[in-house]
Amino acid sequence: MKPILVVDDDAQMRSALREAMTRLGYRALLAEDGQDALAQLGSIPCAMVITDMKMPKMDGLSLLKEARRKVGKIPFLVITGHGTIENAVDSMKEGAFEYIMKPFSFDTLTMKVNAIMRRFEPERGIVTASPQMSRILALAESVAISDTTVLITGESGTGKELLARHIHRMSHRRERPFIALNCAAIPDNLLESELFGHEKGAFTGANERKVGKFELATTGTLLLDEIGEMPLPLQAKLLRVLQEKEIDRVGGKLPIPVDIRVIATTNRDLCREAMEGRFREDLFYRLNVLPLTMPPLRERPEDIPLLADHFMKKFAVSFGKEVTGFTDAALEFLSAAAWRGNIRELENTVQRAVLLCAGGLIEAGDFYIEDSGPALRSLKQAGNIREMEKELILSTLTGTGGNKTKAAKILGVSVRTIRNKLHGYGKDFPGSE
Repeated sequence: MKPILVVDDDAQMRSALREAMTRLGYRALLAEDGQDALAQLGSIPCAMVITDMKMPKMDGLSLLKEARRKVGKIPFLVITGHGTIENAVDSMKEGAFEYIMKPFSFDTLTMKVNAIMRRFEPERGIVTASPQMSRILALAESVAISDTTVLITGESGTGKELLARHIHRMSHRRERPFIALNCAAIPDNLLESELFGHEKGAFTGANERKVGKFELATTGTLLLDEIGEMPLPLQAKLLRVLQEKEIDRVGGKLPIPVDIRVIATTNRDLCREAMEGRFREDLFYRLNVLPLTMPPLRERPEDIPLLADHFMKKFAVSFGKEVTGFTDAALEFLSAAAWRGNIRELENTVQRAVLLCAGGLIEAGDFYIEDSGPALRSLKQAGNIREMEKELILSTLTGTGGNKTKAAKILGVSVRTIRNKLHGYGKDFPGSE
């Protein structure tokens, strides 16, 4: 997915917007003014631009005009204050898709960004030549026409969320929101509020009303990723929502009706979890109406070269590298690998290889794995190790919008290693952990 370019002369606002984009699952690039933004747009394809209206050197409206002239049509979300509402209207005339008034909440920003991305971002298809995968896609498309709850199971990295998005695109709700929530990524004490929202004053720190994911996804689809991690007390509340089609905000007085389709994913055996008392049996049967199982990559070997080619083209564009294919030895390496991490591992491996590739074709050596971090170990084959290592780390951090945790995962090293390397380079790379 292409990154979102955030443009604001206020460092705190840039940081806050980047964090918001990360929470929504998007990668953010940062620019401190319009001129910096234009330079980045000229070299990096972006999905959309979020820009403040009032900035020195070049304001948001001027940036919009120049961007349209230099890079063509690209959606803009313009941030404006009450005193510049006329300029906001002008920006709409110039081609901005939306504007947002200060001050705004995270929920409002979410709705605006998701609406733009749904309209302009190309749909991600499922790349496959596997008969087994083709049967699953046919079954998924047959159930997409109904509003029945779907449970997608499979090992980590097999593309469960991608299948969920495919079902949404094939449904009558395709033009409505698709909201995803990773149940494993939210602390238990906050998950209820994330799902159902809360009223102002409902608990300490609840300084304003929060709209939960069920309300954000109303008329559309809600993906509950890794639902097996949901605590038992909250499972009971979820079961009631699925049966009654209404939610209760934390601290709320009246139920709120929701029109929604729920898709759940898990890498656990929920049947066994239910039998052993770690998952509600009644909720399991309520979710398991239409089960779909994503096969691991080792069961669809014919897809490995197709997926590798897909990821190679994607990252060649992202990193601005003229990589066009793989050598025969590289393809043999890919076909022989175990891929315990499935498609996600393959994607990360190809991403590293594109970064390391010195010519037009990825060679087997670009995948080399020995006895420490996979990507950094590959550099043992290079001449000037330190400079290539530095370039690799900084390029990866740029690609993750400064997120050191994601960069460490891609490179196969610890976050501490990333921090220590940056310290050694004398770099203070801004970004979240």
